[in-house]
Amino acid sequence: MSVAGVAAQLPALLPLLKEGPESRSWSVGQTFVIRHCRVGILNEIGELLDPAVVVLLIGERPGLAPAESLSAYMAFRPREHHSDADRNLISNIHARGVSTSEAAIRILNLAARMMVAKVSGYTLREDPAALPKT
Repeated sequence: MSVAGVAAQLPALLPLLKEGPESRSWSVGQTFVIRHCRVGILNEIGELLDPAVVVLLIGERPGLAPAESLSAYMAFRPREHHSDADRNLISNIHARGVSTSEAAIRILNLAARMMVAKVSGYTLREDPAALPKT
């Protein structure tokens, strides 16, 4: 995965993801880094820490998108048996794609929908009316 994507997008995105929950009266756990992980790590995080929602930020594969592109994989109460069908994705977070400010809004709104619906994955979609206007 692309370290360039993490290095390019995280400095602007992470503060927005920390500020947004405060305005919604959500608690946020410790941010941490996992080297050489795959998306399935969401399940292990869910089993170990039992958060309501997990957001995993991963640099996208070089060649599939610009090297500075980032993806946000999200899951509601991820568990050992969960698959890709139980996760949501916001991809192409970079200067010529989804901006970091738009990504933060989308991630927070989707997390809110997950907590209300108590589900994530293919059965839960972003609310088109809540998407930032570009």
